[in-house]
Amino acid sequence: MNEHLADRVLPEHQDAWPADGASLDLITEQLAKCLDRCAMLLDIDGTLLDLARTPREVWVPPGLAATLHALHDRTKGALALVSGRSLNDIDLFFAPDRFPGVGGHGAEMRLSTDSEAVATHAPPLEPELKRRLAAIARLSPGILLEDKGYSLALHYRLAPHAEKAIYEAVSLIRADLPNAPIEVLPGKCVCEVKQSGFDKASGVREVMKHEPFSGRRPIFIGDDVTDESVFAIMPELGGLAFSVGRHASGVAGHFDEPADVRAWLKRLIDGKALSVR
Repeated sequence: MNEHLADRVLPEHQDAWPADGASLDLITEQLAKCLDRCAMLLDIDGTLLDLARTPREVWVPPGLAATLHALHDRTKGALALVSGRSLNDIDLFFAPDRFPGVGGHGAEMRLSTDSEAVATHAPPLEPELKRRLAAIARLSPGILLEDKGYSLALHYRLAPHAEKAIYEAVSLIRADLPNAPIEVLPGKCVCEVKQSGFDKASGVREVMKHEPFSGRRPIFIGDDVTDESVFAIMPELGGLAFSVGRHASGVAGHFDEPADVRAWLKRLIDGKALSVR
């Protein structure tokens, strides 16, 4: 943990924060007692929501919105959904509910439920580059194209045989545009291309500078490769990270699946301990 930050954040409550090496049962118990001094940062797909065959088939389970609203209240508004999806896309899934968030892999953010989304100096992909990347979807039936504005994603869950061809095609485009400031994000059955210079970690850093998040200790939960940048900065921010579906480096624990995350969040609200691995 960054010692300077540890001295600056919540100095009157140092004893309540889980110590390094604390058992996960103790972490859960102590976090339940200090949620009003924490910031909850939660990935969506594969973390809060179960993955589906296509991005549009993902659905919000009954009770999850109520849990998020309760966490929003307990953290005094310091709850944010952190996703590669755009904030508009997130709002459509959770409608009529609305939450603060970091969208587009850090390209945009919204600090409260009633504020507007603002861009974080992240430029959208060039139209010509989008056109060339979109043409990759013609390689095979089952490749689904998703234009997120700040990025373009090629989903191949319905065409797993096309994975190698997709990445080879993206590599050819990058070789043809060596000076293009773009970054390839591999994910779970998805290849995503975005402008470089921002990611989920930069989005989280920006959010943590503003009220009601500033001065709090972040708790981040994520599942995919794109969440690793946030895992890496949690010690610097004096926070804790948890992974889903796998053991990731530097996290305090992991959940097997999104259903376990949802149950854990509910138990945090109820003040009941629940082990994570």
